[in-house]
Amino acid sequence: MAELNKTIGVLTSGGDSPGMNAAIRAVVRTGIAKGLRVMGISRGYNGLITGDLTEMDLRSVSDIIHRGGTVLYTARSPEFKTEEGMQKAIKVCKEQNICGIAVIGGDGSFRGASDLSERGVPCVGIPGTIDNDISSSDYTIGFDTSVNTAMEMVDRLRDTTESHDRCSVVEVMGRRAGWIALDTAIAVGATAVLVPEIPYDVEKELIPRIQKIQKTGKKHYIVVVAEGVGHTSEIAQLIEEKTGIEARATVLGHVQRGGSPTVRDRVVASQMGYHAVELLASGIGNRVVVMKDSKIVDYDIYEALKMVKPFDERLYNISNTINI
Repeated sequence: MAELNKTIGVLTSGGDSPGMNAAIRAVVRTGIAKGLRVMGISRGYNGLITGDLTEMDLRSVSDIIHRGGTVLYTARSPEFKTEEGMQKAIKVCKEQNICGIAVIGGDGSFRGASDLSERGVPCVGIPGTIDNDISSSDYTIGFDTSVNTAMEMVDRLRDTTESHDRCSVVEVMGRRAGWIALDTAIAVGATAVLVPEIPYDVEKELIPRIQKIQKTGKKHYIVVVAEGVGHTSEIAQLIEEKTGIEARATVLGHVQRGGSPTVRDRVVASQMGYHAVELLASGIGNRVVVMKDSKIVDYDIYEALKMVKPFDERLYNISNTINI
C-alpha cells in the first residue's frame, strides 16, 4: 500500500505523440487511487528546472483521453543535459517532496530519466513516440495513430496519382527508423518502400522494379520513403528521368503527430501509465515500462537503453513480394 501523501510527478518530453494524454490520465488517476499526490510537470525537463508544477486531481485529466498532443506540453531542454541544470531539477524535486517521476517520451527522455535516477530521483519511463524506435519495447505510444494517419493521407494521394498516371514518392516520419514507412507501405500497397535499416540502391533496384511492374500494365505507383532515408525530391526526379513516368514528391510531415489517438494507443497508454505508478507506489524506480510479446513488463532503465531492436526483415520482404 502506498504511503499517504507520498508525491510523484509526471512529465512528457521530446516529440509529442497521440496517446500521451491517455498515459498522463492513467498516471494521475492510478496515483490518486493509491493515495499519492500527483504533480503535473509542464514542458518536460524545462518545467522541472523552473518549478512549473501543478498538483493534479481527478478532474485535471477529465476529457483528455481522446485528445492528441499533451496537456502537459513538451519541450527540448539543453540546460537539463548539464550538471547544473540537473541539480536545479533535483532541488525542485526536494522542495516538492517528489519521490519519483513518470517520464513519458523517447530514448532521449529516458536518458534524462536515467541521469535523474543516478542522482537519487527514481524515474519510470513510459515509451511515447510515433517512431516506434524504443529498443526495449515492441510498441510505443502513438505509433498506431501515426501509421493510420499516414495511410489515410497516402490513400488520398493515390486518387490524384491514379488520375494522372503518376508516381507519388511519399516521405513519412520516423526519425532514423523505418517502422512507420514499412507499415504504411504494407497498408497502402506501395510499389516500394525505402527504410534506413535496409541498404537500397535507387538506380539499380527501384528503377528496374518500377520498369518491370510497368510491363504488367500498371500505370500509377506509390513509393514510401522513411524520413531517415530522405532525398525524396531527388528520388522522384530520378524516377521521372529514368522511366518517363511523371513523379511528384510529398512530405507528410508533422500531421502524423496529431489527431485523436486510436483505440490501441489509448489502451496501451492506459496500461503503461497504470504499471508505471504501481512501480513508483512500491518505491521502485529506475525502470522502463515496455510492451514485450503483447504483455506490459518493465526493465532496468540502464539495461533498456543498451538494447538493440531488430528490424522486421520478414515484413519488409512481404511488402516487396505482394506490393507489385
